[in-house]
Amino acid sequence: MKKFLLLAAICIVINSNAQKFLTPSKSALHWVDSVFNKLSLDEKVAQLIIIRAHSNLPQDHINNVTEQIKKYNVGGLCFFQGGPIRQANLTNYYQSIAKTPLLITMDAEWGLGMRLDSVQLFPKNMMLGAVQNKNTVYEVGKAIGLQCKRMGIHINYAPVVDVNNNPANPVINDRSFGENKNKVSTYSLEYTKGLQDVGVMACAKHFPGHGDVAVDSHLDLPVINKSMTDLNNLELYPFKQQIKNNVGCIMTAHLSVPAIDTTSNLPTSLSKKTVTGLLKNKLGFKGLIITDGLEMKGVTKYFASGEVSAKAIIAGNDLLCLPEQVDSSIEKIKQALTNKTLSQQQFYASVKKVLLAKYHLSLYKTQFIDTTNLTNDLNKNTSTLIAQIAQDAITLVKQSNKKIIPLQNITQPYDVLPSIAHIVIGNGKPNVFSNSLNNIHNTTCYYVNNSFAASFRVRDSIEPRPTNAITESNDKFSWVNNIIDSCTRINNYQAIVISVHQYNRRPANNFGLDSSVVYLMQQLANKDNVIFLFFGNPYAIKNISNAKNIIACYDDDDIVQQTAAAILQGKIIAKGKLPVSVSK
Repeated sequence: MKKFLLLAAICIVINSNAQKFLTPSKSALHWVDSVFNKLSLDEKVAQLIIIRAHSNLPQDHINNVTEQIKKYNVGGLCFFQGGPIRQANLTNYYQSIAKTPLLITMDAEWGLGMRLDSVQLFPKNMMLGAVQNKNTVYEVGKAIGLQCKRMGIHINYAPVVDVNNNPANPVINDRSFGENKNKVSTYSLEYTKGLQDVGVMACAKHFPGHGDVAVDSHLDLPVINKSMTDLNNLELYPFKQQIKNNVGCIMTAHLSVPAIDTTSNLPTSLSKKTVTGLLKNKLGFKGLIITDGLEMKGVTKYFASGEVSAKAIIAGNDLLCLPEQVDSSIEKIKQALTNKTLSQQQFYASVKKVLLAKYHLSLYKTQFIDTTNLTNDLNKNTSTLIAQIAQDAITLVKQSNKKIIPLQNITQPYDVLPSIAHIVIGNGKPNVFSNSLNNIHNTTCYYVNNSFAASFRVRDSIEPRPTNAITESNDKFSWVNNIIDSCTRINNYQAIVISVHQYNRRPANNFGLDSSVVYLMQQLANKDNVIFLFFGNPYAIKNISNAKNIIACYDDDDIVQQTAAAILQGKIIAKGKLPVSVSK
């Protein structure tokens, strides 16, 4: 009876129909107890460890993973870069040699294409945040869940539920659904439901909230100096909603939050006040708790590898994601049990919680990934869903001139003068968007490299041909002035389209946009006949926030470019809304 009550207390849910998991079945109890009782103490500790795995690394990496599975009986794997067939074959092999079935996990926020070649990428959360129909987000979560299911992945470290209210955030940024806590909560719940409805465990991250930082926790320990009231009102709000709606797993972040724990240089992931006191006791979370990557500098800067692992388990985490050393982690956790800084009851509860998760994820039976048509299955219907997202997300941010959007409103005959100039800022080459405009309109294109490498001009042709050679002289802006002069000479063009492509996702160094490129955009921003389209992070719009006509496209996918061209041509209308403030 005591065993039953313990397992009932730690029971977790893995889909939105959570009620059936609140009371473990007799078969679940029997499997958990039978596996638990066969494990040595070292193996019980190792069940709390997730190690790194790749399918694009040489044999010595595979040998290392194999050794850790056989020697320690680790709890699971977190796969990173590689290919679908290779990963499936490795997963089948690793499961075949594991004494205890392995949890297969992956950080696949925007789908398996984030990690695997040959798999199409879904848009990032920022673009989903621009969509006004929350059901679209559910469909994305479900589609990514089906990808995971097909690949034998049990836990996806998603969704990000951080509220990105700091535009300078170097690590969350476009991974967030936006700056509004209600939207982040609603959309992340839809994503979670989509994953868990197909039997893949979601993992809400990064607790207690990573949105308002200016430091990357991969590199250092960010500090959030907010009151507990502020945290409750904003950062913690989406997590509370996830807990109420039965998310299976929550990931703890490497942050310093003095309002929760004043201990100097102690990351929240290692803080008992944060993990046990706040997340478990105050917020009532009963599911799996996993740390963010324990290789990250936000935690390793101040603590040794094994010490990090022991502190994380003592704090209340159930799973250790990517500890630097498995052997020292096991030894330090055993020492904590010996000196009673970690109670046996807490330790056993975590081990049984992990095993119960494995049971509910069907790891009590043999799993095998069939590689027949695997890549095709992973990409099935993805393009259709991306097209729907693009139509619903692309945002007409500003429109001062009703005569140039759509471009069909231009009345000047095309056979008199070119009616449109198109400045393509990117890699200096044509793309799907520029080709679409060229095929329909009498367009003169200027191809400009983001990093000031080259600029080309072409009229009535898809293929660029260089004009005067451009070199970085004392006046690096001379070529810019030539383009500006050509585009703005009286009666040359009725519309000037400026599309910005292939710039960096991160805000560092102004998204990688060269100062000459920014100067070019700013010199044309106040013109009434200029349309700006940003195919990437919408925060970059801050560079020309005074412009008259702006469209946010969020992503540089070919489908998104085709959709943006259709909007300019009047075939469809832009339906999205900015999920963040890009300027005052």
